[in-house]
Amino acid sequence: MRSDSEIVLSTREVSKTVEGPDGKLTILDGVSLEVARGASLAIVGASGSGKTTLLGLLAGLDRPSSGSVSLAGQSLDALDEEARARLRRRLVGFVFQSFHLLPALNAEENVMLPLELEGRSDAAARARSALAGVGLDARRHHYPHQLSGGEQQRVALARAFVHEPELLFADEPTGNLDQRTGAAVSDLLFALNREHGTTLVLVTHDTALAGRCERSLRLADGRIDTSAAEGPRQTRVVREAENSGPLAERGVGEGTP
Repeated sequence: MRSDSEIVLSTREVSKTVEGPDGKLTILDGVSLEVARGASLAIVGASGSGKTTLLGLLAGLDRPSSGSVSLAGQSLDALDEEARARLRRRLVGFVFQSFHLLPALNAEENVMLPLELEGRSDAAARARSALAGVGLDARRHHYPHQLSGGEQQRVALARAFVHEPELLFADEPTGNLDQRTGAAVSDLLFALNREHGTTLVLVTHDTALAGRCERSLRLADGRIDTSAAEGPRQTRVVREAENSGPLAERGVGEGTP
C-alpha cells in the first residue's frame, strides 16, 4: 500500500447530479480513486459515461454534489473558486481537444500566459524554450489561425508544461487530429511527461492512447467498471473503491501536423 505522501490526487465517494427536465440526473455515482505521484492514468468509457465530468471534478473546475476530492494534499471542498484557481495555476496544466489557444495572441504569447499570471519575469525566455522543445521555435510569432491542428496542439502542450506542473489533465488530446498527427502529438505528450515527471490523467476514446498509460479506469453509467481490465502494465498506480449509479458528456474533429 502506498503512503499518503505518494498520493497526489484522490476522490472519496464522489457523486455529481444535475437537475434535468425530467428531474434529477445522476452523472457520477460514488466514484473513489487514488493516483500516485508521477503515475499516468487513462479514464475511458463510452460517450455519456461521465469521463469529462470526472476530469472537471478532479481538476477543481466543478464541485461534486457529494463526496470529496483532494489534490496535492489539499481538500478542494474547503476552497472557494478563487482559491481553487490559484491552486490550479500553481500545480496543474491542461490540454484540451479543441486546443483553447487565444486567437489574439501568437504562439509565444499563448505559452507565456500561465507564467505571466504567476508574475514570472522570465516568461518570454521560458516560452521560447518550451516552443523549441516541441519543434515550433520558428513558428513562435504565428497566430493560431496560421497554424495547423497538430501545430496548435503542440503549442498547447508547450503551454501546459511551461510552468512545470505537478499534474497534467488532458481531455481527448488527440480527438481533433488525424491518425498520423494524433500519433505524433501522443509521442510528444508522453515524452514531455517523462521529461518533467508529471502525474498525467487523460480522458480518451483512443484505446491506443489509453494503452500507453500505466493504468486505465473505465467508467460505465457514472461508475467505475470493476469488471474491466485494469490496463497493460503491472504497476499499481490507482486504487478504486466499489461504487454504483447512472450519467452525461461530448466531442470530434481533424487536423494536420
